Amino acid sequence: MFPNLQYLNFGRSSIYDERLSFGGIFINVRKVSLYNERPFEHEFFLRIEKSFPFMEELTIRNHEQQINKQFRKSKNENQDLSIIKYPYLKQLDLIQTCIDYYEQFLFDTKMDLAFGVRVGMMFELVKEVTHNFTRNRTRNNCAKINYVNLCTGIQYAGYSDNFSGGKQQLPEYIKDYFPYTQID
Repeated sequence: MFPNLQYLNFGRSSIYDERLSFGGIFINVRKVSLYNERPFEHEFFLRIEKSFPFMEELTIRNHEQQINKQFRKSKNENQDLSIIKYPYLKQLDLIQTCIDYYEQFLFDTKMDLAFGVRVGMMFELVKEVTHNFTRNRTRNNCAKINYVNLCTGIQYAGYSDNFSGGKQQLPEYIKDYFPYTQID
């Protein structure tokens, strides 16, 4: 139907419906952008994995907490989940998401990140989800990142980035947590 489709931009509540099926495998799609006012659950990311097997870039914009997360936590600490793999993922942007999506992509019980991925994240949320860069559950995926942009703040009135870019002095132990990573 769309043999040359290379980029998909899913927005608002138009695509996120539990009954939604992407209706096939899109082998040419390399870039996927997701934004919504409803939370993206773990199962949704499994559907993304199956429908876009060669995805290289993923951008997520969602500040809504995952609803099914609390139910899963009570069931054997997430061991019932299928681990998601995006083997061709090269770039991941989580800057405009809530902490649930950091857990979704950094917990090795939920996601097996590809080696060499570039990630954009908010410093304070990374610090929280990694328990101040000491949590073993996030260590494996963080070690696979080859570049991380740790954003220290975003101001939305006119949009101004305040990225660390060498201006903020990061503690030395962070580099131990990201052993193969260039940190900006």
